[in-house]
Amino acid sequence: MADTYGAVEMRAALQRMRRGGGLPIAFGGLFEGTRQFRIAEAAGTATPALLGLTITTGNGLGGKAMALSRPVCVADYPASRVISHEYDAAVAEEGLRCVLAVPVVVRRRVRGVLYGALRQPMALGERPMSVAVEAARELEQALAIRDAAQDEAHRVLAVTGHPREADPAAWEEVRAAHGELRALAQRVHDPALRRELLTALGRLAAAPAGAATTQPFEPPARSSTDLSPREVDVLACVASGATNATAAARLGLRPETVKSYLRSSMRKLGAHTRLQAVVSARRAGLLP
Repeated sequence: MADTYGAVEMRAALQRMRRGGGLPIAFGGLFEGTRQFRIAEAAGTATPALLGLTITTGNGLGGKAMALSRPVCVADYPASRVISHEYDAAVAEEGLRCVLAVPVVVRRRVRGVLYGALRQPMALGERPMSVAVEAARELEQALAIRDAAQDEAHRVLAVTGHPREADPAAWEEVRAAHGELRALAQRVHDPALRRELLTALGRLAAAPAGAATTQPFEPPARSSTDLSPREVDVLACVASGATNATAAARLGLRPETVKSYLRSSMRKLGAHTRLQAVVSARRAGLLP
């Protein structure tokens, strides 16, 4: 069964809360375009009572965290007077008492909630709260990266509807977006999404650019599988005009490592300059 949007990132955040924050029960969910979300992931629970529970803005602890856009904690959930109690049955079935809810906010919009809980009433210390907030921030960054990757993909598709008829300026936009997407793909935690992005980028790279200018350099015939994914990443950055330092920053590498990948790709492609390597990679269907 395929993971829902953000499931991999959500699981990582919950595990961090359990291991680093001393919160044995952690659960949460993300919005899918409405004022409600369902609790889709849980760790450390003893029953299925919480999974699938629909949380509405303003209701319960999580709904209050969503409405206020800030963390909310209660020392004893059943007895708390600062929250409404629409979800008491599920909370009681799981035996939760002390509960923390942290909103996940991306681009100033609440996208979901992370919960951490204990089965005894107590005032939560600073450490669990701090770890939960850090986990939420990491999840926010991961979702922002996913959003950026999808936005770039949509921009590329808008330009490449008819690649053979694309004018040079439009095709340069495609090439720039291709390089940015390859860099973003390496920062996506979800392996399925990363594979999907790289597969789409492979199709884009193989699309013909009818308006592309020809180059006098003729590289020897090579198999496109000769280059490693990281070598293609570096060439994609170089193709957009990035310096080694800029490429290193985009890809999360050291400048010396970028140089090494570039030298290796030039050797494999039989190229003597960066430009020749880029042209060879384009003719091999590795870059658009």
